[in-house]
Amino acid sequence: MQGIIYEESSIWLFLLVTCLMGGWAAWMTGKACASTWRPYPVLAVYLVLLTAAVRFIHFALFGGTLFSAHYFLVDLVVVQAIGALGYRHMRTRQMVSKYRWLYAAAGPFGWTARQ
Repeated sequence: MQGIIYEESSIWLFLLVTCLMGGWAAWMTGKACASTWRPYPVLAVYLVLLTAAVRFIHFALFGGTLFSAHYFLVDLVVVQAIGALGYRHMRTRQMVSKYRWLYAAAGPFGWTARQ
């Protein structure tokens, strides 16, 4: 997988920087966008900027490539996926709590109309 998903010598650096640090920041960004009722395209722009920050951490701390379209896209997919989950989780909580007479929770990431 080295060279395809991550460029560092160890997968642990990819998991630490992209999945753990970038993922946590993406989750919190998704929750923040959802809690302020922003649409998903605004979140997508924020997550592109966050991905640039993740790439910079790879470059500055671990000697990774700063301007690499391949690794930027890999990091973008991971950050977008985690950010979308955070957004959806918060939006579900909002819809179920603010409109409880209309919607019921259907798991952590969805809601259904009440009968």
